[in-house]
Amino acid sequence: MTPAARLQAAIEILDEVIVSARDDGPPADSIVTHYFKLRRYAGSKDRRAVRELAFSAIRRSAERPASGRAAVLGLAEEEPALLGLFGEARGPEPLEEGEKASPAGFVPEWLIAELSPLVGRAEWPALLKRAPLDLRVNVARTSREEILSHFPDAVPTPLSPWGIRLTPDRRVDDHSAFDAGLIEVQDEGSQLVVLACAPRNAEHILDLCAGAGGKALALSAVAPEAIILATDSNRARLSRLAPRAERAGAALETRLLSPPREVEELADWRESADLVLVDAPCSGSGTWRRNPEGRWRLTPERLDRLIALQRHLLDIGAELVRPGGRLVYAVCSLLSREGAGQIGSFLDGRSSWISEAAPIAGGRPDGAGRLLTPAHDRTDGFFVARLGRPC
Repeated sequence: MTPAARLQAAIEILDEVIVSARDDGPPADSIVTHYFKLRRYAGSKDRRAVRELAFSAIRRSAERPASGRAAVLGLAEEEPALLGLFGEARGPEPLEEGEKASPAGFVPEWLIAELSPLVGRAEWPALLKRAPLDLRVNVARTSREEILSHFPDAVPTPLSPWGIRLTPDRRVDDHSAFDAGLIEVQDEGSQLVVLACAPRNAEHILDLCAGAGGKALALSAVAPEAIILATDSNRARLSRLAPRAERAGAALETRLLSPPREVEELADWRESADLVLVDAPCSGSGTWRRNPEGRWRLTPERLDRLIALQRHLLDIGAELVRPGGRLVYAVCSLLSREGAGQIGSFLDGRSSWISEAAPIAGGRPDGAGRLLTPAHDRTDGFFVARLGRPC
């Protein structure tokens, strides 16, 4: 592909990403993969170059652009050489007078007031920098020291005792340690959420929003003799846990829930869980490093729905925790209403519950929890709070 053809391909991909973000369709990564499956003639260098162009344009635009062409024109403001490719053979159509470029930005204007006060403007550039690849060592089967010997270019993560860090875009799914269930891809921030849970053997632990089970697997690795139930209302996500658990040698139960009957379907766990983890669906604002088009998907209406769902899940979790047990709430979000505000409301309505210190080294105090941020902690953004139910 010529440079002009690569630029045109990036515009076509961006057009698809914009529509997908508007209609809650597939993520940008999937769109790029599908685009090149239909264009086998593109070599590996072409695919890398087009992907880099597309994601550079996505990271640059806080607001959803009017079109892929507008997004690339914005990128050309910082890389003027791109303007010379317009009008070339197989490239974008020639420039027209008065064409508007997508403006640059880090945070959508309407979301600025929603950010935690800890996430000031000086931290915004880090929200879009490329994230490293973090791995969690399956400490039920091996040690971090042993895994580091398999990855000479890796370094230990500074905050999690189970993590190692590799450069971005490193593949590990074809590594023997992955096949043997000795490692899982998991950001250090997610590992710290599990560390905040402090799971213990023989405990009854419920992961209420388990998804594909990353945190449930980590809980099992730390406390392999605990009884762990992983639940979710999304069949497709939850179905991915069983093969992962088999590979890791983790003994987990799963249960598919049917909202709004969750409490009824978990009646056998009511007031009996030592630990309930509520890793709630959220804005994903803490993962923009990995999913920068997530900024284009979020709307005020969707945020309101997510906050209502988080409140509902916290209510369910509170009914499952036994007296003397604990509830850990986490969201991969940097927004106050999803984090400190959500837990503040929970505690205001339950005077008997207490806020407990999360046993993690990272983050900063934010209300009754701690906030991890890419700039401060070099992790994805996470709010985590640990709450205790007195006996």
